[in-house]
Amino acid sequence: MRASRVRGQALRVIRPLAALSMIALATGCTERISFGGSSNSVGTEALPAAPTGPVTTGPLAATPGGSRTPPPVNMAGRWTLTSPGGGGCAMNFGAVPGAAEGTIAPEGGCPGNFFTSRKWVFEDNGLVIRDHTGQPLARLALGSAGRFDGQAATGKPVALAR
Repeated sequence: MRASRVRGQALRVIRPLAALSMIALATGCTERISFGGSSNSVGTEALPAAPTGPVTTGPLAATPGGSRTPPPVNMAGRWTLTSPGGGGCAMNFGAVPGAAEGTIAPEGGCPGNFFTSRKWVFEDNGLVIRDHTGQPLARLALGSAGRFDGQAATGKPVALAR
């Protein structure tokens, strides 16, 4: 057989196994998984549980046991984040009605580290924007006309408006 044909056959077998393993890991499966019952099984060792809950250290950390209530405005949709001297960018906020948290998809060109924004949480009457690792990037308070004003983790002022 030609090497490319053998490689293609191997990939047809390996890809589904790799995908199944990734799904098992993502869903928290911690037991050994065996494919086909042979001695050549693929498995996972017991994994520690992922940390959950709000960040409790740092300049923008939530207070332990901070209260999460839905924001007084609908967060779903397109918002513009601005920072004096840093410019601005559009961000798409995802949320289900009545949710106290949701996702963020920045469109690009965001000031500072806001291009890493991935999650929002409304807690202790303030909006917290978090990055892809869960670290707070900014804490904002709702002001007039549905606009949020606050401070980035760097200390710079930021605003979020429709």
